Amino acid sequence: MPKVLIADSLSPRAVEILRARGIDVDVKTGMKPAELRAVIGGYDGLAVRSATKVTKEVLQVADRLKVVGRAGIGVDNIDVASATGRGVVVMNTPFGNSITTAEHAVALLLALARQLPAADRSTQAGKWEKSRFVGVEVTGKTLGIVGCGNIGSIVADRALGLRMKVVAYDPFLSEERAKTLGVEKVELDALLARADFITLHTPLTDATRNVIDARAIAKMKKGVRIVNCARGGLIVEADLLAALESGQVAGAAIDVFPVEPTTESALFGRDDIIATPHLGASTTEAQENVALQIAEQMADFLLTGAVVNAINMPSVSAEEAPALRPYMALALALGSFAGQLTASAITAVEITYEGDAAAINTKPVTAAMLTGLLAPSLETVNMVSAPVIARERNIQVTEVTGAQTPDYHTLVRIAVTTERRTKTVAGSLFGGDKPRLVAVEGMALEAELAGSMLFVRNRDKPGFIGALGGILGDGGVNIATFHLGRTAPGADAICLVQVDQPIGEAMLAAVRALPHVVEARTMTF
Repeated sequence: MPKVLIADSLSPRAVEILRARGIDVDVKTGMKPAELRAVIGGYDGLAVRSATKVTKEVLQVADRLKVVGRAGIGVDNIDVASATGRGVVVMNTPFGNSITTAEHAVALLLALARQLPAADRSTQAGKWEKSRFVGVEVTGKTLGIVGCGNIGSIVADRALGLRMKVVAYDPFLSEERAKTLGVEKVELDALLARADFITLHTPLTDATRNVIDARAIAKMKKGVRIVNCARGGLIVEADLLAALESGQVAGAAIDVFPVEPTTESALFGRDDIIATPHLGASTTEAQENVALQIAEQMADFLLTGAVVNAINMPSVSAEEAPALRPYMALALALGSFAGQLTASAITAVEITYEGDAAAINTKPVTAAMLTGLLAPSLETVNMVSAPVIARERNIQVTEVTGAQTPDYHTLVRIAVTTERRTKTVAGSLFGGDKPRLVAVEGMALEAELAGSMLFVRNRDKPGFIGALGGILGDGGVNIATFHLGRTAPGADAICLVQVDQPIGEAMLAAVRALPHVVEARTMTF
């Protein structure tokens, strides 16, 4: 039974979902880092929100851990690189709190336009400073949205409903999508120059860190108002403070900070600042949604292998998982076969999908293929870490989808290029779900890859099979299956033998010493 630790406060219904699916659940919130490290080794899954820090040190002792689920969008509190290196899937729930966060941004925009928090404090202090709090209308004003993804597009829709003009900067926003949303796609400098209000809805990356700094602010309209419900590191707070003091920025509404919780800031105490304690996702509906979503996603992954909303692995839906499972088994076996045949550095891998295989979701199958390929030379590698390791080793990975193959209804082929040569291996599914090797370097050979096997490349000469069988028999090794392939009579040939007992180094040396043997090696599947 898989076991999941919930380390931050989630809806009790998340626990109910996991237990109903047959997963053992422990709820331990508020743990210190040392306490988390002490217990994490006993769990297959870890569910968190933003409070728990899933650090490299935590992951190093999480020997059983397969998945970390973040109930929310941001994964800043998770060391994704370390998780990937250890083969741990990191999931989030990018859609569960989109509406809530967008509504908070719009609420802050309106509060900023009418100075509502400062007016509220003044009025409740017994003052009546009506002339002091003269606001601005948003109707007809230009809103600049930096990052027009899930949340940004919802903000755009709400802003258009308020009769605002909307311009958006997002490198991944297509012209067609912009037209559908009713926004104008512009470059960042144009947005800064035109916007009366600017709202940020982009993740924190190396490209977006400190995107709003003194240089950017200098390009803005005088009296611009800024809303940030995304990530604290997007704004240089010292530069924002200077712009507020000079009047270049009329006001700012900040829901996120570089370090949280934030109890002290030079921005606090000013009437032109609205500050909220990271409330973007804090509605009853959003908290319930993300908790239920992450519980379902983690359960699907641990029980069926379905991968949804993963940060570091291709997605596999619950519907796809059963159909992909035999393909992934085939890919893992073919990759392992090719990896065990490879003795020099790999420079490129080309994976071809033909027939029915051309129509499947190939990304997870390719990840399984790379896992099998790299496993013989690495201690730990899986579908999460394999693509990253391939990139780190400068291995060029290419996917090709082909037409129908004349001999098989479905075919997967891997071509591995090393510093010396290119080797190809192909496989198919028999009976719909039984992986089979069907070709090695162009030589037809149908075999199941299982258990202990002996691979021999030789010249096709009379007496070879008998001599090989004699060595195995004399050594007390029983043959389970025996498969042959050749290019032409008397030419290059291969022999793949499944055996019931392991073949030791002395016996392998005897096989290599046989006449006409070019190469011999043991394999394990």
